[in-house]
Amino acid sequence: MIRVLTTAFAVCLFASCAVAQDAEFKSMFNGKNLLGWHVNESPESVYIEDGCIVTHGERAHAFYVGETGHADFSDFHFKCKVKTKPQANSGIYFHTKFEATGWPSEGYEAQVNNTQSDPKKTGGLYGVKDCFEAPAKDDVWFDYEIMVEGKHVVIKIDGKVISDYTEPENPERAGNMTKRLIGSGTMALQAHDPGSKVYYKDLMLKILN
Repeated sequence: MIRVLTTAFAVCLFASCAVAQDAEFKSMFNGKNLLGWHVNESPESVYIEDGCIVTHGERAHAFYVGETGHADFSDFHFKCKVKTKPQANSGIYFHTKFEATGWPSEGYEAQVNNTQSDPKKTGGLYGVKDCFEAPAKDDVWFDYEIMVEGKHVVIKIDGKVISDYTEPENPERAGNMTKRLIGSGTMALQAHDPGSKVYYKDLMLKILN
């Protein structure tokens, strides 16, 4: 009886720990509307379909604003599920800030692109540490994770590390990438062009600091 009770207690303790660990992640999307998000120049390019956020249309970016209307964080663990349609290009920005038009100038872009013509593929840090071989396929859901602690960035696709990057002391950034730096800010989902359709769901965020 003692052994049975001990085993049962251990199972319950493990389950409680697992629930507590999952509880640290907070949902960023309610599956119904874009509450907590602010879409810039082409709001019709980001919409809800079958409980997913879809990016499809003229250039636009959906910035996460959260419950406060002004989300800002530095160290974090983000995870979601992504599905790309053929020839689709998108991106997940982090440490960025709302801009009314154009491509976000601040923060990093984690690339989403499995078969579109741009050689920079899913899982790379766009223009900084690129991936040139797609780790996922179109029309199939895949897990996307971004982890940032200090100057260290890790991107995983389906649990496999695709990018492992530590920003140096004085990174060299040219042209329109001078603000592509670790700092703090929010996240944004990119609608790249009318020929690109990408689905996002189960968006979860754990702030580490």
